[in-house]
Amino acid sequence: MSNAISILNGASFNGAVEITEAGLRGMITLRGDLSLVQLKSAVSAAVGLDIPAQRKVNHGPKGGVAWMSPDELLLLVDYDKADAVTAEITAAMAGEHHMAVNVSDARAVFLIKGQGAREVLAKGAPVDLSPEVFGVGDLRRSRIGQLAAAFWMTDDETFELVCFRSVGAFMFDWLSTAARDGSLPEYL
Repeated sequence: MSNAISILNGASFNGAVEITEAGLRGMITLRGDLSLVQLKSAVSAAVGLDIPAQRKVNHGPKGGVAWMSPDELLLLVDYDKADAVTAEITAAMAGEHHMAVNVSDARAVFLIKGQGAREVLAKGAPVDLSPEVFGVGDLRRSRIGQLAAAFWMTDDETFELVCFRSVGAFMFDWLSTAARDGSLPEYL
């Protein structure tokens, strides 16, 4: 049996900010009626958290849950537990219209850390990333350059970014180029 590896095996770049490929992450796409008590209970059992408000992400000791759209969540769990958690959610949602899929191997995750992290993302994302508008726990699905991505703040100087694995190397290169020393406009 082969061993799972992330797209860039933990590659990192240090410039104006640090860009790191975060390695393997367990991710489960859960679609359904987010107001259902059964769905809320399944999420709580899986990650120990409530469903977040629109465009928010919640984190806790067992993982995280991100609001992706009015009928979609992204559950963040340990990579080696993603299959089991997906099965638990499917069992808990029996009889309800839903979809629970382990998408861990189809995604790449990057960390953008440093005082200029907002400016690196602002170079490619049509999102207001000013501190007055975008803070810890805020999430956006958008584009970075021309690549589909979702990103959120985990602390005052750190973003997590998720994209399709197939464009992971290109995303890393784009972020690294945007994070070169001396390249930040220092507007945010």
